[in-house]
Amino acid sequence: MEYVIFLAAMAAGFFAAQVKLYLLSGIVLMAAAVLLYILFYKRSGMLLDPAALFSVSWIGGMGVSALKLSRLQTDWEPVTWLCFAAAWLCFTTAFRAAKNRCPEKSQKREEENAGSLFQQEENAGALSRQAEKILRCLVALTGISLGAFLLEALVLGYVPLFTVDTPHAYSYFHISGVHYFTVSCVLAPPLFVLYLDMLVRHCRRSCPGAAEEKELAVLLRCGGLGYGPRMFLAAACTAAALCIPLLCVSRFQLIFALLLGAFTKLSLPGGGRPGKRLVLGAGILLLCLIPLYIGLTVARAHDVAYLNGIFEMKDPGTPIFFTQPYMYVANNFDNFNCLVRELPAGGHTLGLRMLFPLWALTGLKFLFPQLVSFPLYVTKTELTTVTLFYDAYYDFGLLGVALLGLLLGAAYGIFLKKAGLFQRERPLGIRGTGLCLIYAQLAFYLLFSFFTTWFSNPTTWFYLAVSLVICIYIGKEDPR
Repeated sequence: MEYVIFLAAMAAGFFAAQVKLYLLSGIVLMAAAVLLYILFYKRSGMLLDPAALFSVSWIGGMGVSALKLSRLQTDWEPVTWLCFAAAWLCFTTAFRAAKNRCPEKSQKREEENAGSLFQQEENAGALSRQAEKILRCLVALTGISLGAFLLEALVLGYVPLFTVDTPHAYSYFHISGVHYFTVSCVLAPPLFVLYLDMLVRHCRRSCPGAAEEKELAVLLRCGGLGYGPRMFLAAACTAAALCIPLLCVSRFQLIFALLLGAFTKLSLPGGGRPGKRLVLGAGILLLCLIPLYIGLTVARAHDVAYLNGIFEMKDPGTPIFFTQPYMYVANNFDNFNCLVRELPAGGHTLGLRMLFPLWALTGLKFLFPQLVSFPLYVTKTELTTVTLFYDAYYDFGLLGVALLGLLLGAAYGIFLKKAGLFQRERPLGIRGTGLCLIYAQLAFYLLFSFFTTWFSNPTTWFYLAVSLVICIYIGKEDPR
């Protein structure tokens, strides 16, 4: 059913665009994106189902771009349409295959072992010890991030928030190597969520009657049990960490941090489908991000005239709250089309673009600049955001897009299967809960697949490496 909807929407969108019916093309694709999200969600019961997230982001982003509200946008090449279709088809096919493939013996053993390779006994003492570990990680992470930020501010001599008429102040606010630790502040909110979740589970196991109470009531019980100062410390560390993207005037880092916290909460085992209050809370958070985003845009000296001028909107009076998100979704697909149209024959980089994290994290890019010195094909020099599959096409063309889609789909399916995240009716155990920190990031990258080449970005791998270390530390059994 999903494939029929997708192919029909792509065909309708393509032919509508050929006859300049851009509004119709965009509406069809956006409607298909919403419908596919609903279908995948109903099938899995997961708000953060990978196929659902990728559908609403990738196909919905295509629909937004297909509206052609900017003079920078041109008709997409047929190869561009083919690449966009191949990305979705390969991802969803590989994801379904990886998720559903489970030999009978392994499935039986999984059921006998309560459904997770990462389970660990959940008694009150273990939960309390693990909560303490999460708090230590949160405090350490916040301290390291603040220290790195202060070092950058001292060496560079300014803080982006306090500069005047400098739209690109944050772009220059980084010291190579140090900035990875500065931006690791985004992991503080999900750690805070994990800490509160562990306290709730501890209290429900140790306090009579707490098992039937709501989370807020249980947290108040935790305060009465002597956890009040620790909860305050966790909240203070999280607030301090969130100050860093505000001081850096980084809209992306702030949104990333808050959504990681929300996604971590949505990934935690809660039994069956998420409740209406949880869904409503996620919606309210998204609405609250809009004024924050616009406020930071103004703080970066980006006014309406500046943005509409940079993006060359056909209607110069388009309000900022529409132009800002539109330009960061629509132009990325046009940048991909620009790559398809302008990349010369024989210009494919044969894996060098996708291996950029290796060149960056090892320092090889400084020793051998030719490894990273490739032109960026974009519609305008100021607009450099691209899609998830930009580097894959740069490396191997349509084949690269298809291979990356297959690889990512299989990886997501295997991870969720091994972590037990498909089985929300069963507790994941302490170790499995830590893996929610990793999946929150993976879910975010799919939801923002239109934005950049996440998996050829060294910062992505730095976050995942830090999260894996935290996950191992949290899940490690203490000697008794």
